[in-house]
Amino acid sequence: MRILVLSQYFWPESFIINDVVRTLDEQGHEVVVATGKPNYPDGKVFDGYRAAGTQRERYQGRIEVLRVPLWPRGQGGAKNLVLNYLSFAFSGLLCLPWMLRGREFDAILVFAPSPITQAIPAILLKWLKRAKLALWVQDLWPESLAATGFIRNPRVLKAVGWMVKAIYRCCDLLLVQSQAFVEPVARYAERQKIIYYPNSIDVQYSRVVGIPEDLIETLDNHFCVTFAGNLGTAQALETLVQAAVHLRDDPDIRLVLVGSGSRLPWLQAQKQAHGLDNLILPGRFPMEAMPSIFERSSALLVSLNAEPIFAQTIPSKIQAYLAAGRPIVAALDGEGARVVHEAKAGLASPAGQVLPLVANIRSMFALSAEARAAMGGSGQAYFTEHFEMQMQTRRLTELLEQACK
Repeated sequence: MRILVLSQYFWPESFIINDVVRTLDEQGHEVVVATGKPNYPDGKVFDGYRAAGTQRERYQGRIEVLRVPLWPRGQGGAKNLVLNYLSFAFSGLLCLPWMLRGREFDAILVFAPSPITQAIPAILLKWLKRAKLALWVQDLWPESLAATGFIRNPRVLKAVGWMVKAIYRCCDLLLVQSQAFVEPVARYAERQKIIYYPNSIDVQYSRVVGIPEDLIETLDNHFCVTFAGNLGTAQALETLVQAAVHLRDDPDIRLVLVGSGSRLPWLQAQKQAHGLDNLILPGRFPMEAMPSIFERSSALLVSLNAEPIFAQTIPSKIQAYLAAGRPIVAALDGEGARVVHEAKAGLASPAGQVLPLVANIRSMFALSAEARAAMGGSGQAYFTEHFEMQMQTRRLTELLEQACK
């Protein structure tokens, strides 16, 4: 198939769409990526790029990538995020028809974490290219805006709902990353368009890079419960800090929060204010470093706020943790906790509750290495059965081909 993938986020940013694009190419499909300038999660445009102007490059030396200008996220705040979201939509409408002139596609796939506005240029391209449009829903709008506190005004949220309904109406296929997304999406779209299509990760892509010696020493010499990913408003970081406070008298246990994001400065301040030597903040590393970090970790940690919308979400890091074959400590509700329990891959406690999380970390520490390895193996087997990348990508192309008939 000839597939245009449109995503505001793409390599060298660390998102699962990178693996999907690479696998589509390996399976023989012609793939072009339309994206913005990389600046997530720190808000600063990556070295080698600039916010202004268009750019063409090759991913993996062969996959064409078209980049349009955008306003960087900066250090957070509503103004920067609004400008970031709107600038990509506007630049996509203005630049992509010209950059893709003369190109034909069978299908357009929009990878859609927030913002949903990134689908707007894809709608124009759908009509210009006479292609089918599939939207892979990663975040629920307007619900996620309300849950994160980004928008609180009911009238504005209602207007966003109208926009979402209009975008969904223009799509031929709505892929949802969680079964719990079906009902919320159906409030704005025809149910027959909606298909459960979960996230995955390519475990075969194993170009491993090294990690600093001091992090290796920490991981090797302590019982390290490692969180990896964005350190933002949705990740219940207050809960993790309070867990570290309760665990600071346990000399062997460390909470290692690998990543960066809008709340990293707050975490650094909390670490200093509470004297939390057991809270390790090593910063962000490339995706290629994650296998080494996961392998050396005693357990892997995932947390989300106690909001109904997050109970409907399966954080993509759960698939990565399952694939890594390490036991999981989860502090979340709903679908994410269900997967951890169903996979027999670890221990789960309710979102936002500190003492149950602390108890689970201590319980995990008390288990034998063999028991933890059994949890990791069970999770890995569950990943292979339900989320394996090659299988999932073949299913994706089948769904796109059906939409094209």
